[in-house]
Amino acid sequence: MLRWLIGGGREPQGLAEKSSVQTIGEEQIQNPYTELLVLKGHQDIVRFLVQIDDCRFASAGDDGIIFLWNAQTGEKLFELHGHTHKITAIAPFSSSDASEEKKHLILTASADRTVIVWDCTSGRQVQRVSCFHSTVKCLTVLQRLDVWLSGGSDLCVWNRKLDLLCKTSHLTDAGISALIELPKNCVAAAVGKELIIFRLLASNDRSEGWNVLEVKRLVDHQDSILSLASVNDLTFVTGSHVGELIVWDALDWTKQASECNFWDSSVHPDVQPEIKLSQSPNETSIQHLTSDEECVFAAVGKGIYVYNLQMKRVIACQRTAHDSSVLHIEKLPNRQLISCSEDGSVRIWELREKQQLPAEPIPTGFFNMWGFGRANKQANQAAKKMQENTPMYFLELVGDLIGHSSAVQMFLYFGELGLATCSADHLIILWKDGERESRLRSLTLFQKLAQNGDLQLKF
Repeated sequence: MLRWLIGGGREPQGLAEKSSVQTIGEEQIQNPYTELLVLKGHQDIVRFLVQIDDCRFASAGDDGIIFLWNAQTGEKLFELHGHTHKITAIAPFSSSDASEEKKHLILTASADRTVIVWDCTSGRQVQRVSCFHSTVKCLTVLQRLDVWLSGGSDLCVWNRKLDLLCKTSHLTDAGISALIELPKNCVAAAVGKELIIFRLLASNDRSEGWNVLEVKRLVDHQDSILSLASVNDLTFVTGSHVGELIVWDALDWTKQASECNFWDSSVHPDVQPEIKLSQSPNETSIQHLTSDEECVFAAVGKGIYVYNLQMKRVIACQRTAHDSSVLHIEKLPNRQLISCSEDGSVRIWELREKQQLPAEPIPTGFFNMWGFGRANKQANQAAKKMQENTPMYFLELVGDLIGHSSAVQMFLYFGELGLATCSADHLIILWKDGERESRLRSLTLFQKLAQNGDLQLKF
């Protein structure tokens, strides 16, 4: 039973017309999120959530306002006004100076061509930069160098005082759409269908003499790069509008592996059969990528795919995980995944290993006739051994969170504090573990009764 604690919810659009998407009944034993808090305040689409610390997060979107929230209670901590247009990027920027108390800051970029630094403790505007010639589409903080980068029509490097250290020349009118940090003071920037590697050259005292150099352009993608994610210090991945997944070496920027056949039913015959043989590029675009040390998890069209980095192949997928495009996907500390979609739903999946069936021997009569029996027998044994040693996986739907009435843009996972989601319906929802919240309320009541002397213990 789902319990609504604040506000109200509307029936998500499109739920009445289900396609081949899996459904799950009211009994969701493995879904702990049976309570929710509805957080109101935004007046337009909420596109971004960013975690500040263990119990605080910020939200931002098309109304140009930034809200700071308590993830435990749902309390609105601050309402930050300063931008005049929609927010286009947001990033946490905590101080790393050991000599002072740690400060939690956030950077926000807007279509008004400004970037503002906010103090999360006071809710005040620390500083503003207004010298951009185009909208900043992405922000990345390099904690080790204590600088941050802004990506738009050019790449700019800034220090904590918001001094411009260096910048590139004009790259393109389309601008940089995504940035990630790489080893050896390098960054990868997605610019259209190209991936540009830049290296930052810092002076010894980091006060002057900074420079940013373009060192390589990777042109392996056939269409615009939509997603860019780091796997570890050695590997990163990119995904394009036409469904190309490329695994890159983070040190020498060579291509390690690629997967370009997410829509091809003949490539993954062992996965679920809900397949359209012909799909448009929108249905195969890779909207979001995330990873752990073992696999890459890709939001591809309406589906989610699990790509094993060691095997260099897709080991599990749900081609129609949602009714509409999947916008965000994350791997939880356990073997679960969470995905959210334009259809307004948030779903929990569990990656499980299939029970292997014994391989059936292939009749060798025909091959024996032509003298191929021994070779075929060896091949058959090798194939059988490979099948036995290669685990097969599938994604099982274990939870369906219905609360938003429009596209869910992204979410944040707060462990035992629950899950925060934001949507085009202007709402933020905190999904809570119902049993845990009930125990906490009972404990609080017990403590109050004990303090007031209303609790009599009988022995």
